[in-house]
Amino acid sequence: QVQLVESGGGLVQPGGSLRLSCAASGSIFSIHTMGWYRQAPGKERELVAHSPSSGTTLYADSVKGRFTISRDNARNTVYLRMDSLKPEDTAVYYCNAHITIMRGPANDYWGQGTQVTVSS
Repeated sequence: QVQLVESGGGLVQPGGSLRLSCAASGSIFSIHTMGWYRQAPGKERELVAHSPSSGTTLYADSVKGRFTISRDNARNTVYLRMDSLKPEDTAVYYCNAHITIMRGPANDYWGQGTQVTVSS
């Protein structure tokens, strides 16, 4: 069993900043990729940022230059720093991780989501 718990969402004015955190816990052997998705009401869930264990990070065109993904591997945690927020960034943000469990295979895991609202 693996759990991903997001935190850091909230209400922010346009142009403001937020920092999201996601901590993975459970029977983890190794964590490969970690990333963030978001879903606005009535829309499909979309990739925001993706970070492999090594290599180049990936960002959606809509957030590139404004958002930064980072990882603290010792704490099994991924962060998303969001700057210059826009109303169109309003969504529920979900943490995702590709994880190999102890004595088991690799699978994708999802957090519960944290609400980000950019308004006024």
